[in-house]
Amino acid sequence: MLGDNSMILGHRLSQLCGHGPTLETDIALTNISLDFFGQVRSYFQYAAEIKGGDATEDSIAYLRYEREHFNAILVEQPNTDFAYVIARQFLFDAYHRLLLEQLIDSQDERIAAIAAKSIKESKYHLRFSSEWVKRLGAGTDISHSKMQDALNALFPFVHELFHETEIEKEMKDKGIGADLNKIKENYYPIINEVLSNAQIIKPDFPDRQTNGKTGMHTEYLGFILAEFQYMQRAYPNMTW
Repeated sequence: MLGDNSMILGHRLSQLCGHGPTLETDIALTNISLDFFGQVRSYFQYAAEIKGGDATEDSIAYLRYEREHFNAILVEQPNTDFAYVIARQFLFDAYHRLLLEQLIDSQDERIAAIAAKSIKESKYHLRFSSEWVKRLGAGTDISHSKMQDALNALFPFVHELFHETEIEKEMKDKGIGADLNKIKENYYPIINEVLSNAQIIKPDFPDRQTNGKTGMHTEYLGFILAEFQYMQRAYPNMTW
């Protein structure tokens, strides 16, 4: 679940390589994508060790079907325009930084080590996305309108981030996973401050009932996996 969020969002950002609004922003988004894939490798290497047999980080990444992925619906939303990219990134980054801050204290040493290694990256990610939210929100009439529209469309997906699944509850009770209720308490003050500075009205739409963390996804994930897994499925057991 931890790896899937980073993998799918990392892939979404990788689709923007060469398409950023400026060279500097293009490189920044590509580097953030690489940060996520670095985290994915750490999570999936550990998952492969636990699973045993002939499992590898590659088999976990490339050979699972849609229902076997447990990412939140938010991260699979499309790159509609630059405002959507930034809004999606910001809404996830604020959550992800708080999540990693808790996982540093995980009773599982490997999870704690991955979190400790990733926390600096997550702080940069949040700074990058929040500054762009402010820049677009408080920019021109057009950029403000696009930023508001993007947040209006994506904000209802935030609810799922804090909806505790059975596995998340079990991991929390064992001291391995995070307490999503505590993350939620600290999440909205971060969001509110940035949106206020961006002159953006906090969206007030009903939460969308989503179940990505239990394997129920939008059609977008199918297209992502078709592209992401093509080479490995076309040429089984290929190596570089």
